[in-house]
Amino acid sequence: TFVGTNLNPLWEKFLVPSEDDVIQCQHTASPLGNGAVVETSDKKILLLQRSNNVGEFPGHFVFPGGHPEPQDAGITSHPCGSTDSEFINHKVSQEMFDSITREVVEEIGVPSESLCNPLFIGISRRRLNVRPAAFFFIKCSLQSNEIQQLYSTAQDGYESTQLFAVSMIELENMASKMPGCHQGGFALYKLMVEAMNNIPQNS
Repeated sequence: TFVGTNLNPLWEKFLVPSEDDVIQCQHTASPLGNGAVVETSDKKILLLQRSNNVGEFPGHFVFPGGHPEPQDAGITSHPCGSTDSEFINHKVSQEMFDSITREVVEEIGVPSESLCNPLFIGISRRRLNVRPAAFFFIKCSLQSNEIQQLYSTAQDGYESTQLFAVSMIELENMASKMPGCHQGGFALYKLMVEAMNNIPQNS
């Protein structure tokens, strides 16, 4: 469904004219992706360069990520009849946070115990084909040079060709070569940093 709607060359014909995202995108699959702004212990941000063999945005710079898996939340089909919506909502919410940690571990090769709990920073939706993605901020206890060594044995390393550990200035320069939703993720990260800098420090 995603290939037939969002990835269709005529994807704009599926949109309904509306300011409301739910109404506008009601005829597109729009599966929710995810991405993580991972900060190393030496204050670098991790970026991947996507392989030329992937279906979406080959060769582009991206934050590590992918998408939540409904079946990992125990959802294999659209629920019918009487269901415990509170229980399902809890399982879906848990999978949102579990899945981004899983994606970082699989794509970069770092052990899960080196990652702090993900902090949800917002949802970005790219203009091209209206694909949405949830973004998180995660601190890693490892230094960037240690992570470079682990990356060579990452489970999903085939999805990317190179790992970059960059400063905020370098990231700003690379952002133009990122998919729109990841540019949005970077904008959300900058808003988070700005908000944290404005919090008064305890004396």
